[in-house]
Amino acid sequence: MSSSPTRYGAMPKELPSDDPDDVLFNSLYGVRTIELNRPKKLNSLNGSMARKILPRLREWEKSQMANVIMITGAGPKAFCAGGDVAELAQQNKEGPEGQKKSTDYFGLEYQLDHLIATYSKPYIAVMDGITMGGGVGLSVHAPFRIATEKTVFAMPETTIGFFPDVGGSFFLSRLDGEIGTYLALTSERLQGVQAFYAGIATHYLDSSLLPQLTTRLSELVFRDYASLSERLDLINSTIAEFTSSLPSPDLGKGSSHGDLSGKLREAIDRTFKHDTVEDILSALGQEAQSGDEYISSWAKQTQKTIALRSPTSLRVTLRQLREGKNWNISETFIREHRMAAKFMAHPDFVEGVSARLINKPPTQPVWKPASLAEVSKEDVDEFFTIPPEFEPLALLEPQEGALDQHFKEYPHSVFALPSEADIEQLVRAYGHDGPKAVIQAVVSRWNNKVGVREKVQEVLARKTKPEDKGISWKPQMPSL
Repeated sequence: MSSSPTRYGAMPKELPSDDPDDVLFNSLYGVRTIELNRPKKLNSLNGSMARKILPRLREWEKSQMANVIMITGAGPKAFCAGGDVAELAQQNKEGPEGQKKSTDYFGLEYQLDHLIATYSKPYIAVMDGITMGGGVGLSVHAPFRIATEKTVFAMPETTIGFFPDVGGSFFLSRLDGEIGTYLALTSERLQGVQAFYAGIATHYLDSSLLPQLTTRLSELVFRDYASLSERLDLINSTIAEFTSSLPSPDLGKGSSHGDLSGKLREAIDRTFKHDTVEDILSALGQEAQSGDEYISSWAKQTQKTIALRSPTSLRVTLRQLREGKNWNISETFIREHRMAAKFMAHPDFVEGVSARLINKPPTQPVWKPASLAEVSKEDVDEFFTIPPEFEPLALLEPQEGALDQHFKEYPHSVFALPSEADIEQLVRAYGHDGPKAVIQAVVSRWNNKVGVREKVQEVLARKTKPEDKGISWKPQMPSL
């Protein structure tokens, strides 16, 4: 797959039937804004919206007047609650022709996500409110992702007989430890600042400050020949002007286990490191016997949660995360397009969407196959094989200044909190001088970014041990 050349296709065009007002575009000096405008549908993304946003992004790439792109959602509840999957499920009931329409929608969505991931200009996603599924695709690959107190993040695809797409293979597999595996298999929600500490968002602001931030960004003056890196640095320092302090990442409303730190995080890494769903469930069973009531309760609840998910979705999702660690950004979307097509022809997607989102009141989905034991390796292989008759996704040809189309690590990760790998590197360099020296080194390297100190302290408490006068990184425990 990775050795075959990437295909490029034509820019999609609006259709006469597209809603003229589902996306609003505005300019404020050098800032260009995209507002998803379907508040009654929680700004869920559909083909009409994607067909508007794609050519506008390309137009702004070519414009010397457009300095910063910001995407937001209309209304008080959501940035974007996902793709309009109810419409897709109805199409799939039409048979192969309808399933082809649904697959084409995913192709359009993934072209947009890929353009955002490799975009040649600064792009800021304001994740103010519900940010799930398709909304994650519009935000998580961007250099700047702002969470607020209203952010509710989740990848709930396994609840509807699907898989965490929109580049989930890439971004979830690169989160610290097994956070990505946990979020993907359980659909756990992260609230507010929890999304920032987990690495989903790069910044956290109170939503009341967003209008002021937009105004401030519109006032920025860039040198004519400033590189993308220089422009991003200036934007990063500007957003930092509005981040003075952070709320405690305690358990959010509606989130039973959202604070992924301390002993819970250790349990997540222990249980979700395995490469089969059965082994993960077995490890959760062991944790359920824990003498720690909190961990025991979490493990039992998590077992029940996974048992409700589509067995096919669980198997495909776990494999996509393990393989996705090695995919580049273009390969990710091409492979996910094939996986999405396969799911459109699978009974679980229509069943899951109907049961959860269409039926009133919601019903319990009846998965086919109904158990993990009935989902064979050969069944799963089909999602990861591109047959000769299947036409791979054609991406949009990059403009001059676009990022490498085949990067394997996010080029702008420095704008988020340091990863555990970053912290480990500095522990090995400065750990002999003790934890204070490590914390100071990380805080200095991240330019005193708000939240860095707190994250480093939490990681050091979990991942290091005293040694002589300093600290050292704990060796990784082998899998059982």
